[in-house]
Amino acid sequence: MKHIKNLIIDMDGVLWHGNTPLPGLADFFKTLRHLDINFMLATNNASKTPALYQQKFAKFGIDIDVYNILNSAEATAQYVRSKYEAGTAVYLVGDIGLHEAMKAQGFRILTIDEVYAGETAEVVAAGFNPNVIYKELAAGAICIRKGAKFIGCNPDPSYPSEWGPLPGAGALIAVLETATGIKPTIIGKPGPALFREAMSRLQSTPENTAMVGDRLTTDIAGGIAAGIQTVLVLSGVTQKEDLNGSDIQPDYVLADISELAAKLEKSRQ
Repeated sequence: MKHIKNLIIDMDGVLWHGNTPLPGLADFFKTLRHLDINFMLATNNASKTPALYQQKFAKFGIDIDVYNILNSAEATAQYVRSKYEAGTAVYLVGDIGLHEAMKAQGFRILTIDEVYAGETAEVVAAGFNPNVIYKELAAGAICIRKGAKFIGCNPDPSYPSEWGPLPGAGALIAVLETATGIKPTIIGKPGPALFREAMSRLQSTPENTAMVGDRLTTDIAGGIAAGIQTVLVLSGVTQKEDLNGSDIQPDYVLADISELAAKLEKSRQ
């Protein structure tokens, strides 16, 4: 691990479960700073803004700059802006993180009532929202059936919580896909957009960068596709037995971030 100078780190299942920090969280970041290892926190969870994640870290006694926090909502908004002009009508199935990211790019966000009144969007973007209601999903389906481009923030079918895996963005996206028969364009991990942006902010190269995540099919598969080293931690979704027979194999398999911190320190001795 001596060559690793930059880390792209997932959050859910790696740093915490829901609102419960995992053991060794504060010490992990102290180790990274002591070893001069740069990091980007890159999550598929589009429900919160970077500022809200910053506040969450602060509650755990950890100071993180918003620049070091990247979510799939930002990547989705940037992708849509690369394809459509500011002012384009969009409809969102998602929480505040997705809404704020799309507003920042200048899009006009349609409400449920406007869709039911006959207005339609050129784009429907769907992400995680723990408070989603049927009418919100139905309005998205109406727009997609009228020809709106269907975009998914990330494909995660579940996310780690204090109660075990709960339905994630992928589950909500699947509702819209099933209802319309239209497959979405997926922006988050394992797609390349988050990895490209993270490495751009880090000013890193594939040779000195590693992805740290808890999910084989997104974190590890995406890291492999990006040509960077991969570290699977077994503190979240993926368990050791899931590696048996899988085509996706990480470079390192560790119990958690505490073991990762110890390995990084040892590699510098």
